Amino acid sequence: MGILDILRISASGLKAQRQRMEVVAGNLANIHTTKTEEGGPYRKREVVFMSTDVSDEKTFGSLLSKRIEGVKVNSIDESNKAFQKVFDPNHPDADNEGYVSLPNVNLMEEMTDMTAASRAYEANINVLNTTKEMFIKSLDLAK
Repeated sequence: MGILDILRISASGLKAQRQRMEVVAGNLANIHTTKTEEGGPYRKREVVFMSTDVSDEKTFGSLLSKRIEGVKVNSIDESNKAFQKVFDPNHPDADNEGYVSLPNVNLMEEMTDMTAASRAYEANINVLNTTKEMFIKSLDLAK
Protein backbone atom coordinates (compact mmCIF):
# COMPACT_ATOMS: atom_id res chain seq x y z
CA MET A 1 0.00 0.00 0.00
CA GLY A 2 1.42 3.31 -1.07
CA ILE A 3 1.02 6.80 0.27
CA LEU A 4 -1.53 7.69 -2.40
CA ASP A 5 -3.63 4.67 -1.38
CA ILE A 6 -3.71 5.93 2.20
CA LEU A 7 -4.76 9.38 1.01
CA ARG A 8 -7.52 7.89 -1.17
CA ILE A 9 -8.88 5.80 1.72
CA SER A 10 -8.93 8.80 4.06
CA ALA A 11 -10.51 11.00 1.42
CA SER A 12 -13.29 8.46 0.88
CA GLY A 13 -13.90 8.38 4.64
CA LEU A 14 -14.03 12.17 4.81
CA LYS A 15 -16.56 12.34 2.00
CA ALA A 16 -18.76 9.61 3.51
CA GLN A 17 -18.76 11.17 6.99
CA ARG A 18 -19.55 14.60 5.54
CA GLN A 19 -22.61 13.13 3.82
CA ARG A 20 -23.59 11.41 7.07
CA MET A 21 -23.38 14.72 8.93
CA GLU A 22 -25.51 16.42 6.27
CA VAL A 23 -28.22 13.76 6.66
CA VAL A 24 -28.16 14.09 10.45
CA ALA A 25 -28.40 17.88 10.13
CA GLY A 26 -31.43 17.45 7.87
CA ASN A 27 -33.03 15.13 10.41
CA LEU A 28 -32.44 17.65 13.19
CA ALA A 29 -33.77 20.51 11.08
CA ASN A 30 -37.02 18.61 10.53
CA ILE A 31 -37.49 17.25 14.04
CA HIS A 32 -40.81 19.15 14.39
CA THR A 33 -42.04 18.94 10.78
CA THR A 34 -45.51 17.39 10.88
CA LYS A 35 -46.43 17.90 7.23
CA THR A 36 -44.19 17.30 4.21
CA GLU A 37 -44.79 17.62 0.47
CA GLU A 38 -45.42 13.85 0.32
CA GLY A 39 -48.00 14.18 3.09
CA GLY A 40 -47.59 13.14 6.69
CA PRO A 41 -44.74 13.89 9.06
CA TYR A 42 -41.06 13.99 8.17
CA ARG A 43 -39.49 10.52 8.03
CA LYS A 44 -35.96 10.14 9.46
CA ARG A 45 -33.23 9.42 6.91
CA GLU A 46 -30.38 7.00 7.58
CA VAL A 47 -27.06 6.61 5.77
CA VAL A 48 -25.97 3.14 4.62
CA PHE A 49 -22.23 2.72 3.97
CA MET A 50 -20.44 0.16 1.85
CA SER A 51 -16.83 -0.54 0.98
CA THR A 52 -15.54 0.61 -2.37
CA ASP A 53 -12.37 -0.01 -4.35
CA VAL A 54 -10.14 3.06 -4.32
CA SER A 55 -7.02 1.56 -5.94
CA ASP A 56 -5.68 3.44 -8.91
CA GLU A 57 -4.57 0.35 -10.78
CA LYS A 58 -7.41 -1.44 -12.56
CA THR A 59 -5.47 -4.24 -14.26
CA PHE A 60 -6.49 -7.83 -13.56
CA GLY A 61 -3.13 -8.74 -12.01
CA SER A 62 -3.12 -5.81 -9.62
CA LEU A 63 -6.69 -6.57 -8.53
CA LEU A 64 -5.66 -10.13 -7.68
CA SER A 65 -2.58 -9.08 -5.73
CA LYS A 66 -4.07 -6.19 -3.74
CA ARG A 67 -7.40 -4.58 -3.18
CA ILE A 68 -7.46 -1.18 -1.54
CA GLU A 69 -10.88 -0.36 -0.15
CA GLY A 70 -12.36 2.83 1.18
CA VAL A 71 -15.92 3.67 2.07
CA LYS A 72 -18.81 5.32 0.28
CA VAL A 73 -22.46 6.06 0.91
CA ASN A 74 -24.45 3.23 -0.67
CA SER A 75 -27.86 4.76 -0.03
CA ILE A 76 -29.84 7.12 2.16
CA ASP A 77 -32.91 5.25 3.34
CA GLU A 78 -35.99 6.36 5.22
CA SER A 79 -36.46 4.86 8.67
CA ASN A 80 -39.33 2.42 9.21
CA LYS A 81 -39.61 3.43 12.86
CA ALA A 82 -43.16 4.37 13.86
CA PHE A 83 -44.22 7.98 14.25
CA GLN A 84 -44.96 9.30 17.73
CA LYS A 85 -48.60 10.26 18.31
CA VAL A 86 -49.32 13.17 20.65
CA PHE A 87 -52.73 14.39 21.71
CA ASP A 88 -53.06 18.03 20.62
CA PRO A 89 -56.52 18.77 19.19
CA ASN A 90 -55.60 22.44 18.57
CA HIS A 91 -52.71 21.56 16.22
CA PRO A 92 -53.50 22.26 12.54
CA ASP A 93 -52.28 18.76 11.54
CA ALA A 94 -54.30 16.87 14.17
CA ASP A 95 -56.45 13.98 12.94
CA ASN A 96 -60.16 13.51 13.71
CA GLU A 97 -59.34 12.13 17.17
CA GLY A 98 -57.07 15.08 18.04
CA TYR A 99 -53.75 13.24 17.66
CA VAL A 100 -50.75 14.66 15.79
CA SER A 101 -48.17 12.36 14.22
CA LEU A 102 -44.66 13.65 14.98
CA PRO A 103 -41.53 12.75 13.00
CA ASN A 104 -39.69 9.55 13.98
CA VAL A 105 -36.53 11.55 14.75
CA ASN A 106 -35.01 11.10 18.21
CA LEU A 107 -32.86 14.06 19.31
CA MET A 108 -30.49 11.95 21.42
CA GLU A 109 -29.92 9.40 18.63
CA GLU A 110 -29.21 12.17 16.15
CA MET A 111 -26.77 13.95 18.47
CA THR A 112 -24.97 10.64 19.12
CA ASP A 113 -24.80 9.97 15.38
CA MET A 114 -23.48 13.49 14.76
CA THR A 115 -20.79 13.01 17.42
CA ALA A 116 -19.75 9.65 15.94
CA ALA A 117 -19.58 11.13 12.44
CA SER A 118 -17.56 14.08 13.71
CA ARG A 119 -15.05 11.80 15.46
CA ALA A 120 -14.71 9.57 12.40
CA TYR A 121 -14.10 12.70 10.31
CA GLU A 122 -11.42 13.85 12.77
CA ALA A 123 -9.78 10.42 12.68
CA ASN A 124 -9.51 10.61 8.89
CA ILE A 125 -8.02 14.11 9.14
CA ASN A 126 -5.45 12.76 11.62
CA VAL A 127 -4.53 9.97 9.19
CA LEU A 128 -4.06 12.53 6.42
CA ASN A 129 -1.88 14.74 8.62
CA THR A 130 0.22 11.82 9.88
CA THR A 131 0.71 10.53 6.33
CA LYS A 132 1.76 14.00 5.20
CA GLU A 133 4.27 14.27 8.07
CA MET A 134 5.71 10.83 7.26
CA PHE A 135 6.05 11.78 3.61
CA ILE A 136 7.83 15.04 4.49
CA LYS A 137 10.20 13.25 6.89
CA SER A 138 11.04 10.63 4.27
CA LEU A 139 11.86 13.43 1.81
CA ASP A 140 14.13 15.01 4.45
CA LEU A 141 15.95 11.70 4.87
CA ALA A 142 16.64 11.59 1.14
CA LYS A 143 18.51 14.91 1.29
